[in-house]
Amino acid sequence: MTFDLKITGAEIFDGLGNPSRRADIGIQSDTITDIGDLSKAPSRDEINADGRYACPGFIDAHTHSDAYVLIEPDARSKVFQGITTEVVGNCGASAAPLMGEYSLPADWRMHEYPGTWNSVAEYRSMVEEVNPAVNIVMLIGHNTLRAGVIGYESRPAAPDEMRRMCKVLEKSLDEGARGLSTGLIYIPGMFAPGEEIEELVRVVAGHEGIYTTHMRSESDALLEAIDETLGCARLTGCRTQISHLKTSGSRNWHKINEVLDRIRSARGDGLDIAADRYPYTAACTDLDIVLPDWALKGNHASILERVRNQETRKRIRKELLQTRDPDYWDTVCIGSTHHSSNHRFKGMPLSEVADAMELDPVDAVLHIVDTDELHATGIFFCMSEENMWRILDETFVMLGSDGSIHAPEGPLCRHHPHPRAYGSFPKYLRAVLEGHRTELKEAIRKITSLPAERFRLHDRGVLMPGFSADITVFDPSTIRDTATFTEPHQLSRGIDDLVVNGVVVMRDGRLTGNRAGRFL
Repeated sequence: MTFDLKITGAEIFDGLGNPSRRADIGIQSDTITDIGDLSKAPSRDEINADGRYACPGFIDAHTHSDAYVLIEPDARSKVFQGITTEVVGNCGASAAPLMGEYSLPADWRMHEYPGTWNSVAEYRSMVEEVNPAVNIVMLIGHNTLRAGVIGYESRPAAPDEMRRMCKVLEKSLDEGARGLSTGLIYIPGMFAPGEEIEELVRVVAGHEGIYTTHMRSESDALLEAIDETLGCARLTGCRTQISHLKTSGSRNWHKINEVLDRIRSARGDGLDIAADRYPYTAACTDLDIVLPDWALKGNHASILERVRNQETRKRIRKELLQTRDPDYWDTVCIGSTHHSSNHRFKGMPLSEVADAMELDPVDAVLHIVDTDELHATGIFFCMSEENMWRILDETFVMLGSDGSIHAPEGPLCRHHPHPRAYGSFPKYLRAVLEGHRTELKEAIRKITSLPAERFRLHDRGVLMPGFSADITVFDPSTIRDTATFTEPHQLSRGIDDLVVNGVVVMRDGRLTGNRAGRFL
């Protein structure tokens, strides 16, 4: 037998949590066909992995790369982390289906794309046309559905609207999506009652799909949000994933025991529930999320009108001063900005921004939200390091960067992303290699076979003959993240070779120019 590709001399982790072993990997076409001593077997190409580790390609269980994969198909911020598969469409927002009043997220709208699409089938064709370096798994956003059918109104769905959302969701699942995501702190998802979510999740359950949720609260009402999520899982029987599980805000850090106990208890009762998490203590989302709920009702034009109206702006300001502790603003940094006058504030703490503007922090926030027309993002330092590791150590928690594809050059370098987009997986593995309490074989399971099982990627996530040849080779002495909050566009180090569907995408730490990702 002549292999198309052979990886020799590696210390192999199979992805199932078993101890490592030294062996060679033989690949034909896009499939692993043999693992063992293959020193005498000929091959058309070879990667010498002596002194390095080989494992299944990493699966990023939570991303927002839907649109960006179309304009940065090399996926540099992700492949340099060892990622071979991304799950997109999280937190209630997906690139398709496009219909009605639904408007793509502000950062996606800033760019031009190589074509147009509306349905999931059309988006899937676009992905296949750009031939990305990574595989794509798609979820359908609830906000996408709701805005497309109902708009941005604060009201329950009428019966005919509910039927239409279910019908569009079913069609999207038939066209290749694998589940539904909610973003229940964002408009218009925040206006949906639990019954609406349950009805849509039943559609997903009927297709043996997965439901992922950015819950209604990750802070003061965290326990209530956990109960709502668990209740939905019980009523629908649907496989459920809690997105970026956290205890946000120091006054909520003590809830970690109750949070984990409730999830463990539900799993013990037979609920198919898990979670994902990134290894940072700062969150990142739209800066306008700081506004009161009433100010976020309606579409973008309606929100901007309230921010710019003298009377409603005074009301917003007063409410922010009443509901936010004075030191809250010290935990906020400015992320990406759109308006040229705000570019100088990227990565700066809000307190410094306010000083530069000679304004109070609350007025500085309102100024940026206004002038940036809701495009600005914020980075919020609100989590406990100890709680973060407790969550990441749970056997049912996998890694999800919560980051989009970015690149140090090109159209996506103009953003100021959270460093998680560039560094989540090497940062996690570096901590494990330096003695964190999770064993390396278990850490690798949590970024390979665990997400593969959760998203029913039956031929991924394991190094075994018959499985797809998605393989990450890394150097344990050099793997590390380099991206920071002030300088986020820094590629990670230590991922030497990357194989996606049998094609070498990275060799010796450099892109080969070959891409072989698929819409899974």
